[in-house]
Amino acid sequence: MNDSGGRFARAQGRDVLSRHAANEVVIWLLVAALLVSFWFSTGWTQLAGGLALFLFGMQCLEEGLRMLAGGRLERILAKATDGVWKSLGFGILATALVQSSSLVSLLTIAFLGTGLIGLAAGLCIIFGANLGTTSGIWLLALAGQSASLGSLALPLAVIGILLGFNGPRAKGIGRLLFGICLLFLGIDLMQSGFSGATAWLDPASIRVPGLLGTLLFVGAGLLATVLLQSSHAALMLTLTALAGGQVGLEQAFALAIGANIGTTITAVLGSLGGARAGKRLALGHVLFNLGTGGLAILLVAPLAALTGQIAAWLGLGDNALLKLALFHTLFNGLGLLLFVPWHRGLAVRLERWLPDVAEPQVLITEMQGATQAPAVTHARYLDESALGSAGAAVQAVARELQHLARLSLEVICHALYLPVDQLGSRQVDEALLRSSAQTAGRTLDAEQLYQRHIKGVYSDLVSYMGRLEVSLDEAHSRAWIASQLVALQLVDAVKDAKHLQKNLGRLLVNGEPAVSAAYADLRRQLLWVLREMRAISLLDLPAETLKARLELFDSQAAKFDAAFRERLFAAVREKRLDGLQASSLMNDLGYASRIGQSLRNVLLLGLGEGREIMPQLPFRGEDEAPLIRLE
Repeated sequence: MNDSGGRFARAQGRDVLSRHAANEVVIWLLVAALLVSFWFSTGWTQLAGGLALFLFGMQCLEEGLRMLAGGRLERILAKATDGVWKSLGFGILATALVQSSSLVSLLTIAFLGTGLIGLAAGLCIIFGANLGTTSGIWLLALAGQSASLGSLALPLAVIGILLGFNGPRAKGIGRLLFGICLLFLGIDLMQSGFSGATAWLDPASIRVPGLLGTLLFVGAGLLATVLLQSSHAALMLTLTALAGGQVGLEQAFALAIGANIGTTITAVLGSLGGARAGKRLALGHVLFNLGTGGLAILLVAPLAALTGQIAAWLGLGDNALLKLALFHTLFNGLGLLLFVPWHRGLAVRLERWLPDVAEPQVLITEMQGATQAPAVTHARYLDESALGSAGAAVQAVARELQHLARLSLEVICHALYLPVDQLGSRQVDEALLRSSAQTAGRTLDAEQLYQRHIKGVYSDLVSYMGRLEVSLDEAHSRAWIASQLVALQLVDAVKDAKHLQKNLGRLLVNGEPAVSAAYADLRRQLLWVLREMRAISLLDLPAETLKARLELFDSQAAKFDAAFRERLFAAVREKRLDGLQASSLMNDLGYASRIGQSLRNVLLLGLGEGREIMPQLPFRGEDEAPLIRLE
């Protein structure tokens, strides 16, 4: 890296450190302010403590459900998205089951980013998840009618902690029970905390008539959801305030609408820095919640009247908590009626507004003699959201391996002074091949190419695969191991090409005639190897047929090795080569053979372990159609 690049990197490092320091200062100031506020109000302390327990309980609940669900939720998602109603039903039922729309959204973004589901299906899942969250407020409303949940919480804590010392399944159940315990304790504390905090926190005293008053409480619900990063927590606060008389029913309706709209902010924040597919889904989520919330604000009076009528038909009486739950269900259902009929059109518009960045035909476009070092290439497809799902993580790694494979082929081409466009051409251009040989030793250095274009992607892959925390079933585990081996084989091939470049650069043109001819043979053989690897990747044939093609490749490669050695020994006998030259060529034949074997192993791994999970072979480009397809 040149000096300007180093200064830029150091400046970036200082900026990152300063941002971290600023964030740390803000956190400590917030902690100090909370400690001071706790000194002045016991009720506020109980309210804040109950809220903290509630949020931690939600986290434990989600973790326990993850442990129990394993990969089953992912497999259901993969099968339940081939229709509008199936996708909607999955979003509703999965969110009702796990009580976490964030978990369902995370799985949806992960599967969308890896191409396992389409955007239209992903939008329907998110729409269904919004309606599924209403089950949570029904449960909270029913629980909120109990005088005290603390007596139920303590036995759950004991059983949950005891189960946590056993196997994975028992640990998941224990985490689930402990999460419910914390939810109950949090609700109890919030109920008593609201009662003690009314002296200085009394929303009911805020009387602003008409639309302005509705908007004021909508804003309060939105702010609470953004600060707490949980619409469940914001709705629990609303239910607690409603039960304690701190807010009226109409104010609670407005707070519920605000909590729904607030989830759009968390969706946008969660998609920042993510893949384009996740950003599209987040934008669709924002449009859905804003449209639903805006319509609910305009129709709040008719919806409130309808809620009262339905509550009377259901025999809910004057139970304000259940009326709030019913109102929440009604306006989310209204959102489904508004958006589902045109979800496909919305998907098309989102893809148009946020198009994919087209992958270039040639990934490496460096120029010799450039004064400024190009940026280091990093991974493209390793979406962090996919780490929450075994299937999605494997798919993300598979796509990144295709990226690394294309980069590796191009670096090998540059290292061997082979024109990259000859990989995909119908026939080898002999004139171009001869002209590229004349520039050998005066083009890009393979070591620099490795550092700039291979090492960054490989290190990102290793780091990403090391951060996977979900358990893998047998099939995914085999694919995960195969992915690691594929990456290692690709890097080994590039490293062998680096070693081979040293002699090629000196002796391909300027060596003794017999030496130059031998290196020309090696170079032509490697071009055949690279073209063969790419050709096999483009064949849409059964795995057994492709393995037979690889066996033919092995046979032809072995024949070349044997013939090359024979020519070397003949040249030594005829005094056209000396022993030192022949030994160097033998060493370089070893590098060339290992390059071919490494690339061949990459294809063999793709055809073997995890073939069903990684159906696209590594050397095929992102948008390339197969050359041969069996009908």
